[in-house]
Amino acid sequence: MNNIILQISNIIFMLSLGYYLLQNLQWYNYNILRVIFKHNKIYWHLLYFVLPVALFCLIGDYFIYYNAFHLIILVIWFVKLDKKLVFTSRVIRFFITYCILLFISFVVLINLDVTKYILFIALLASLIISFVSELIIIKQYEKLAIEKLNSMDKLIIISITASYGKTSIKNFIYALLSKQFKTYATPRSVNTVNGIISDINNNLPNDCEVYIVEAGARQKGDIEKIANLVNHHYAVIGEIGEMHLQYFKTIENIRNTKYELFKSSRLKEVFLYKNNDFPSDVNIPIALFPQDISNINSDLTGSTFIMNLGDKSYHFKTKILGEFNVVNLSVAIMIAYKFGISADKLTSLVENIKPIEHRLEKIEVNGKIILDDSFNGNLNGMKEAIKLSSLHKNGKKIIVTPGIVENSIENNIKLAMLIDNVFDIAIITGELNSKILSQNISKAQKVIIKDKINLNSVLSKFCSDGDLVLFANDAPNYI
Repeated sequence: MNNIILQISNIIFMLSLGYYLLQNLQWYNYNILRVIFKHNKIYWHLLYFVLPVALFCLIGDYFIYYNAFHLIILVIWFVKLDKKLVFTSRVIRFFITYCILLFISFVVLINLDVTKYILFIALLASLIISFVSELIIIKQYEKLAIEKLNSMDKLIIISITASYGKTSIKNFIYALLSKQFKTYATPRSVNTVNGIISDINNNLPNDCEVYIVEAGARQKGDIEKIANLVNHHYAVIGEIGEMHLQYFKTIENIRNTKYELFKSSRLKEVFLYKNNDFPSDVNIPIALFPQDISNINSDLTGSTFIMNLGDKSYHFKTKILGEFNVVNLSVAIMIAYKFGISADKLTSLVENIKPIEHRLEKIEVNGKIILDDSFNGNLNGMKEAIKLSSLHKNGKKIIVTPGIVENSIENNIKLAMLIDNVFDIAIITGELNSKILSQNISKAQKVIIKDKINLNSVLSKFCSDGDLVLFANDAPNYI
């Protein structure tokens, strides 16, 4: 009986290791090297994986007592996570395989004199089977996706990439084109090749006329895979900057990866942000943006600007906040005009575009103004959000931010100085940039919270009617 209890404890421990591994793999797009070398909280690996495995190997039967403690701290860790494991088909397949192999291992351990380390073989085998099976499955799904796209003779595909603003550009283009064409865009922030393959097979309507694809990247070749998959007709390359610098190391690597969007055999035209380096040895027509745009005015009520279309100037008014959003909106207008939507109709459509959720979205609630820019994580976007916040005169100005993630220390210092010049209170969330921000904020009152679970109580303490609260970036707590 004691042996059975020990082996059951060991099985539960192995399941907890499997859960921890899958949670981290899902966060980092199932890239084991990123989990090991790019994780921002390496001490989690030490606390929840390396130390328990070492004790499992060293203290023998006494490990059953440590395992109880391990499970308690792992449950506490799980409860505090703001981005928990999603039980996708891939995750379910892994755990079914893992449970079968663990059950076999349990039977072997009970009936034969076999070392308990066979349990690690079950974990390793499950991971290998999961990765191999996913490669086979995604290849089959990729073939089906390409066949589906090829069968849609009249479908026009627009692909979009940028360091900043690609999701906003996608949503703006969709908002304008969908009024005249049967238009579909990749949902939310689906922008990896595997996500796009799934989206094509499961969601792309067969009668779609325009498909708008967001293309993201964490390493060289990611966007080329997307270009080869969708073989788009038009490309938009927005502003290129230091986002994901920790992965790419240099701006040149980022730029070269974004320019992989040129590698579509059906490419007719590229819309390129004007401050990006102009590519060499490219024969495709390139339209720079923003162009022929002036008199940009943006405040807490919305934005106005003048833009030339054809040989005339048109006055545009929108509820969208921020000058950088006007730039993103301008390329959407250029594309819609190219697709045959009249300038007069575009002025009306632009005025009715709704603010995009979590992207400098203004919300008024309980006498307070909330600027929700929680999806934005770059310095230029934050500058604009802070500039708009400075226009608020009737109450305190409060910023809630983890700083800029996957970026340089210099940019976080610049952010701290901008915060210090505008805000009364700076609530710094998470540990990643808390030290560098707090060292460079001197005038604003600083509040550092390591766990966002306490954010509401902190806000209720400092916030009152008439105040403005800016949520600038919202990194999950594993970052």
